[in-house]
Amino acid sequence: MQEKTPLFTPVLIVGCFIMLLSFAVRASFGVFQIPIAEEFGWLRAEFSLAIAIQNLAWGIGQPLFGMVGERLGDRVAIVLGGVIYAAGLVLSSMATTPESHQMLEVLVGFGIAGTGFGVILAVVGRASSDENRSMSLAIATAAGSAGQVFGAPMAEYLLGLMSWQNVFLVFAAVILASLLTLPMMRAPQAASKAELEESMGVILKRAFRDPSYTLIFLGFFSCGYQLAFITAHFPALVTEMCGPILAGSLLHSIGITSTSSLGAWAISLIGLANIVGTLTAGWLGKRYSKKYLLAGIYTARTIVAGAFILFPITPMTVLVFSVAMGSLWLATVPLTSGLVAHLYGLRYMGTLYGIVFFSHQLGSFLGVWLGGRMYDLYGDYTMVWWIGVGVGAFSAIVHLPIKETRSAAVAA
Repeated sequence: MQEKTPLFTPVLIVGCFIMLLSFAVRASFGVFQIPIAEEFGWLRAEFSLAIAIQNLAWGIGQPLFGMVGERLGDRVAIVLGGVIYAAGLVLSSMATTPESHQMLEVLVGFGIAGTGFGVILAVVGRASSDENRSMSLAIATAAGSAGQVFGAPMAEYLLGLMSWQNVFLVFAAVILASLLTLPMMRAPQAASKAELEESMGVILKRAFRDPSYTLIFLGFFSCGYQLAFITAHFPALVTEMCGPILAGSLLHSIGITSTSSLGAWAISLIGLANIVGTLTAGWLGKRYSKKYLLAGIYTARTIVAGAFILFPITPMTVLVFSVAMGSLWLATVPLTSGLVAHLYGLRYMGTLYGIVFFSHQLGSFLGVWLGGRMYDLYGDYTMVWWIGVGVGAFSAIVHLPIKETRSAAVAA
């Protein structure tokens, strides 16, 4: 009898660790929104644009690092990404103008690309067996959420001990330390003979001519818009728009005494809920149609976001929203990456998923930038929030016509 392939391999464990630390740092940037703006007297849009550029650079870098991984090796791509990430953080700690922050966030964005979804999920996907792939991708994605659980609160805690500049230096050291685990990561080329014989150009042409690939690309836009806007602006939104935390309340008794600390913990709670949501999505992705699961997730997001902004914003609604949105947060990632692998194979999964992820990051750029811009124009986030509700509904619709039929080369 054939031995069953284990789910937890060294590749998956190392991939999870790197994703956890990379996303812990990335998820904390919203906590710096107010401190940096107040220190230099910047408009909210200035640092928002820096984070938006970071997200756009992440999207541009994702297919590029995917290609590096497929040409030169996955570990080369990850080391390059980690070094660029740390350099961006160190240099950003020295920046004193909006323009310098915005330019340096290009390095941070490229660093995230090299240590994030595109490269890590491609490695994990290739190292997993067919029966474990959906769950492996979900576990690696959930690791990013685990980083989000403690990233924002840790940043908030460190800001109480040191300047934001020193926090950036600490984070740079954390990113470099994560690279010490790379000797354990060596992924096999889990691809069929037919896939290996096809060039990257042939695969890309097939994908670009396929309407389903276009629909996947368009559908991922709203995911980026919603996630990046909330990560960058939700702590500030909660700080300024949420009702007071009452003395003697449960939140007050556990040390959450201000709306600023509630905002940081809301990001953490989103990450915690997402661990469960992402693992559930991975389990369901092996058993049910990925396109219908994705349509369902985007529909649920639309309902949750619309309900939150319609009701008065209180500490209780912030917590309920964080749990509800968190359960849907990155649940799209293992399903989207798994759908790309299912349709086009594993050989160039990093590049193909990276291109799709660029749409995600276009949405991220718009969500973060519009958040800051509309805040400066209108004094709150209501309008940009409703735009997010609308693009979520759009994504739910565009996933429905996708055809989940594998090509002949992949099926072989």
